[in-house]
Amino acid sequence: MQTIFHKIYRLVIPQRHPEEIIRQYHIPRALNIQIRLTEEGWFVATIPELPGLVTQARSQQELLEMVNDAVLTYFDVPKREADIVFDKLKIEGMGEVQYEGQLRTA
Repeated sequence: MQTIFHKIYRLVIPQRHPEEIIRQYHIPRALNIQIRLTEEGWFVATIPELPGLVTQARSQQELLEMVNDAVLTYFDVPKREADIVFDKLKIEGMGEVQYEGQLRTA
């Protein structure tokens, strides 16, 4: 969930193109994201290839944002560089989640 401040920030300082971020920070183009739904209704995502990476969200859209944030943090990508590297997630048994925001790059 982006705040109004963040939206204004991205209007002034657009993020770099996801392909540039993937190349520069050596982020895998595809990740095996394991997702489970808790009894409390949270989506919990882990990525076996990235030990220690765990994130959670209340909705599928929020999960996409949280997975991007977790991956960018894992690879030490500065916040000013990018918000997303993956614009969609394929969730087994649930379909595909597409990024809803408008991606504006420099």
